[in-house]
Amino acid sequence: MESCGIGLIACLLAYFSSPSAGYPNGKVQEVCSSMVPLHGSSSQLFPKHIIEVNVTQFRSGDHVKVSLSGPAFEGFFLQARSANNLRGPAIGSFVLADGRKSQLLTCGRVKNSAVSHTSKSKKTHIDAYWIAPRDAPETVQFLVTVVEKFRIYWVKIPGPVISQPKMTTKSIPTSPPISNLTKPFNASDCGNTKFCVRNPSDCDPKVKDCFFLAFKQDDSMMLVEMSGPAEGYIAFALSHDQWMGGGDDAYFCISDDHNVDMNTASLSGRSYPAFDSQNALEEMSWRLADGLIQCSFQRKIHLSAFQGRFNLDADYYIFLADGEVSEDGAIRKHHRQPLMTNRKYNVTGSPEDIGGSRSPFLIKAHGALMFVAWMTTVNIGVIVARFFKPVWSHSLLFGEEIWFQVHRMLMMATVLLTSVSFVLPFVYRGGWSQQASFHPYLGCTVMALALIQPLMAAFRPPPQAPRRQIFNWLHWSTGTTARILAVVTMFMGIDLQALNLPNPWDIYTMIGFVAWHVGLDVLLEIHGYCLIRKVEVLEDDRIQILQSLTSAEAKGHTFKKTVLIIYICGNIAFLVTFLVRIGQV
Repeated sequence: MESCGIGLIACLLAYFSSPSAGYPNGKVQEVCSSMVPLHGSSSQLFPKHIIEVNVTQFRSGDHVKVSLSGPAFEGFFLQARSANNLRGPAIGSFVLADGRKSQLLTCGRVKNSAVSHTSKSKKTHIDAYWIAPRDAPETVQFLVTVVEKFRIYWVKIPGPVISQPKMTTKSIPTSPPISNLTKPFNASDCGNTKFCVRNPSDCDPKVKDCFFLAFKQDDSMMLVEMSGPAEGYIAFALSHDQWMGGGDDAYFCISDDHNVDMNTASLSGRSYPAFDSQNALEEMSWRLADGLIQCSFQRKIHLSAFQGRFNLDADYYIFLADGEVSEDGAIRKHHRQPLMTNRKYNVTGSPEDIGGSRSPFLIKAHGALMFVAWMTTVNIGVIVARFFKPVWSHSLLFGEEIWFQVHRMLMMATVLLTSVSFVLPFVYRGGWSQQASFHPYLGCTVMALALIQPLMAAFRPPPQAPRRQIFNWLHWSTGTTARILAVVTMFMGIDLQALNLPNPWDIYTMIGFVAWHVGLDVLLEIHGYCLIRKVEVLEDDRIQILQSLTSAEAKGHTFKKTVLIIYICGNIAFLVTFLVRIGQV
């Protein structure tokens, strides 16, 4: 026994002291220097995977697309280093093309200087964008470690070498000079000589909380003016559809270290913008003042020489977005849904002054119907069934008691509204959304519970049947679970980018509604308890007469009806408040 115990301890010590540690989550900062996985085996000699880049030369601030491809692999670790010192520290930083497959790591003092996997799921292709720092060496080489399986991996697979162009005193600048704007833009010509997109609709480009985009044609050229908050970047894009991506034509004004860079880019899906190495913009000017970033430039209406740039004399949806910029000058994903025009427009046509919406119509309809269903119809229906059976116990409507008919009508309305609303996001997204966290999962659960309720009610036992109590408990518990999950789902949905009601107004208003509903529910519970106690006292007191008992019940019914009217009015007030806000998004 003693030898077995010693052997077990030795095995445990050997296990915990062994370098054979797997990192399926990709958190491998321990190998930043060596790039060698701690798997306890030797690396393979002949790599199967390759690294590719989209340029051969770079300048400070450039975004270089780096692609890793090859046979299916589980993990990887990507860095850029000086081509003259491959043992040296990581250089520059990365931004992700796909946050589901890859993540950023900090090696040494350089933030986001490496890219690794997020899970051990099989992958055959990974993209990332390397941002060239100001102090980059003349030549940079990309290195990657690839793990096919736990004990099959390749270390420091060499990738392409890219270099900075040699600068001479006679070199010609690659981009036109940029001058500063001397005064803010003017919106007075919107709809007359300028085609304008504004948010809000009465936006004045002299005001900070305002997004302004204007187009003004001059023969074969188009003057573009763009204005917005100066915290990071502002951008607009032209698109053939209501989805940002798919090669959309994008234009960025990026505030970086008291300067503004203007760049063109192509947007593909949800990946990082592919910035152009050649600039199609002319006569660029900018201004940073009063909390605003404002930039203007000219562009030819037809640009056949620049791949990815759209001709401007066609119909497009127009997107307007803003976001933050990291310390190394990389743009970050916009923190809210971009403004989008409600239809396609031709900016070379008649001047118009238009607005847009930050939420698609189908998503607005989805939110509005869910609020009607789970804020109003379901709650009123539950309160009627729970507290008003005695009030309308002898009144009939179409052969059934009134309380039951009202309850059934409101519950069926809830199921119908939920079903219609449930379909709308799938129609808009064209399938399942991977960006909405737990909201769609909870929504599917609520939809399932909402459908179970009427099916369960259709097979309810007669009132005197032994199984009636079981049905009553299941019916109540299923309905209560659905209502609680619906409120949680709405709390999560109001801050999703596709709707994104004003924060923190939306949270406080939802909390207010929940408090209102719970408060009225508790009030009716207390009143019901007090009424029962009062009736019991009257029945036990032989001096009291039947009329006193009837009078007490009548007063109780009047109180309940008054509370119901107040509750419905307050409920509708909360509902209208949310619907108005949804319409304004």
